[in-house]
Amino acid sequence: MAKTTRPTISDVAKAAKTGKTSISRYLNGEKHLLSEALLARIEQAIAELDYRPSLMARGLKRGRTRLIGLIIADITNPYSVHVLSGIEAACREKGFTPLVCNTNNEIDQELHYLDLLRSYQVEGIVVNAVGMREEGLNRLQQSSLPMVLIDRKIPDFACDVVGLDNVQAATTATEHLIEQGFEALLFLSEPLGTVNTRRERLEAFRTTLARYPGAVAENAETPLQEADQIDNVLRQFHSRHRGMRKAVISANGALTLQVARSLRRIGLHWGSDIGLLGFDELEWAELAGVGITTLKQPTWQIGYAAIEQVVQRIEGTRDTVRERLFSGELIVRGSTAR
Repeated sequence: MAKTTRPTISDVAKAAKTGKTSISRYLNGEKHLLSEALLARIEQAIAELDYRPSLMARGLKRGRTRLIGLIIADITNPYSVHVLSGIEAACREKGFTPLVCNTNNEIDQELHYLDLLRSYQVEGIVVNAVGMREEGLNRLQQSSLPMVLIDRKIPDFACDVVGLDNVQAATTATEHLIEQGFEALLFLSEPLGTVNTRRERLEAFRTTLARYPGAVAENAETPLQEADQIDNVLRQFHSRHRGMRKAVISANGALTLQVARSLRRIGLHWGSDIGLLGFDELEWAELAGVGITTLKQPTWQIGYAAIEQVVQRIEGTRDTVRERLFSGELIVRGSTAR
């Protein structure tokens, strides 16, 4: 079966009985330069040939691709899914197309996608730098592309950042637990490393509890998939503070799920035996037992704002590097009730 040849601008010009210049003017929105009779012939030719101009070719000819590259560390994370929704809405509104790359926290994929996005001549990049390794960060720093980071900063890299006001959010969460009468609090996170979000939340937790001399403040770090380690940390924390009202703050949504599973394994019930508060709102949080209190991030707004900022950079703004922070919302449920 013969392959159908895609119609060209020359084919349209021939069918409309005009030159390619007139077709180009039509496609470029310069219809006021054409007569009504010629406009009608061009529209008829385009419809009959089912002609679709190559947006990529036209963009490259003008030095524009209208593409924005997105580098996401883990697209399965609910946080990333909700951020992407805001990104897509902003791209659609501003006339850009997002190219989404999921690195799955793998260094080879990070480097591959960084090179790939440059080869596609994206006009800007939005990066969720979770897990990004040193070599990938170096590639980013060497790039002259307009760039915005979501959620996490890169050490020693001056770049626009959009994310949660971690100090405000962690302070609100910690004060809520104190107000609810909890006396011993554990801040549980994945290994801190250089991840500024974890460090900022932990520091705000400590600073807040320093104002309450009678409260016990502890913190622990555990890999997300180390179930036995999470079990031991929670079991020992509960045992050390018998007779006191205890609560756990989980540093992100993925960890909150693992903490909930762990508490069930070791026979503790959130809301009665121990309090539980997790960063990130999760769809199942209101359905789990008496419900789990969460610190909701405005993820859609964060994604939308990141595109707004990178588009400003693409359009040439030379403003100083900006950090745009959004406030979180505490959603109180039975896991922290008196």
